Amino acid sequence: MRTARGVTRVLTMGVASALVLGPGCSTPNSRPTATGTTPASPTSASPTPSAPAETPAPSQTPTPTWDGQVKLLGDGSTSDTGPQPKQPKPERLKPGEKPPQFVVFSWDGALEGDDRLFSSFRKLGVENNAQMTFFLSGLYLLPKSKRTLYRPPKHDEGSASIDFATNTHIKDTLEQLRLAWLDGNEIGTHFNGHFCGPKPGGGGDWSNEEWTSELDQAISFVTNWRTNTGYKDLPPLPFDYTKELVGGRAPCLEGQKNLLPVEKAKGFRYDASSPGEFQVWPAKKEGVWNFPLQLLPNPGTSSQNLSMDFNYLAGQSGTTTDGDPKKFDAWEKATRDSYLAGFERVYNGSRAPLFIGNHFEDWNGGIYMQAVEDVIKSVCKREEVRCASFRQVADWLDAQDPKVLDQLRRLDPAQPADWSRLVK
Repeated sequence: MRTARGVTRVLTMGVASALVLGPGCSTPNSRPTATGTTPASPTSASPTPSAPAETPAPSQTPTPTWDGQVKLLGDGSTSDTGPQPKQPKPERLKPGEKPPQFVVFSWDGALEGDDRLFSSFRKLGVENNAQMTFFLSGLYLLPKSKRTLYRPPKHDEGSASIDFATNTHIKDTLEQLRLAWLDGNEIGTHFNGHFCGPKPGGGGDWSNEEWTSELDQAISFVTNWRTNTGYKDLPPLPFDYTKELVGGRAPCLEGQKNLLPVEKAKGFRYDASSPGEFQVWPAKKEGVWNFPLQLLPNPGTSSQNLSMDFNYLAGQSGTTTDGDPKKFDAWEKATRDSYLAGFERVYNGSRAPLFIGNHFEDWNGGIYMQAVEDVIKSVCKREEVRCASFRQVADWLDAQDPKVLDQLRRLDPAQPADWSRLVK
């Protein structure tokens, strides 16, 4: 994603409010330029592709909800290959059992660009027992030549605040989406045009109807990529996106109030658009799990930082993504140490899930990519740690006794718990 988020840096320990850096929260365009796109209508008939490439279907046997037959869907952009592989079975805590330490690494945009960061981190996840959530921007599957298919709320047809992907990037992104899903990762949505405030036009100003249009278009760009691109030699995505899509994150964390009812109506299980919260156990908001960015300690200071790479950048180099190289090492260490401090606080305390948001970007020399790589390697193989997707966390939470979850929410992040008393 080529647009920086309007995330916040908390300057005082214990303060839950956040200071938004920069109203437009945009960075210079470099990768595929995103100007808009309106997908072909999901209800319109789509031509069946001639002899599409073979589907990378997992080898499975029939289940109570799947007959064992791979089925192409719509125009052949997606397919039903059965239940997603490598998914853990959520189990209710036994009396006195300590909860696992969930850590969710999520990625906004999910474009495979020339830097190959999507594929690099996907492979890193496999190597470190980590499954993640990739929030796909729908425009990254729409050719620039078809930009006018996108009709963004409050903006001109075919406009956007991110770059459209090149043909090569679209093909590479489709490949990584296939492999990521087969690896057990989640494909969520980051919607489309990445419009942010100030007024008019950011997601914070959109109505329920406008969010519905934005979401419908995001789904359509994924389910109709074959028609929109004309690619006939690529295999379909091995999942039904209309069923697999159960959560998302709004650009710049704007508009959750009007977005939540739309997501609930679409059957979403969670939303990750909240601008920030303490490291506490999640609760539902309007019937949808609320998975916010979190306030993590900055070791050696009295401040905390929201758990997203852009927020660390904002506190270190301000509005530029190309700061002073002499400070890169110190900034990288500060970011990594903050992530790890947030992890240790809950790992040895309340066991509340840790949420870390990222972008496939080389901001400030790539230091944020290195920091999160180090954290993945450091924590994901530790005892009782599950580096999981947001969907997997939602699955686990839904399997728990609501009374136990209520008790967990009362814990302070670093508070050691008497699990024999809390989990009954």
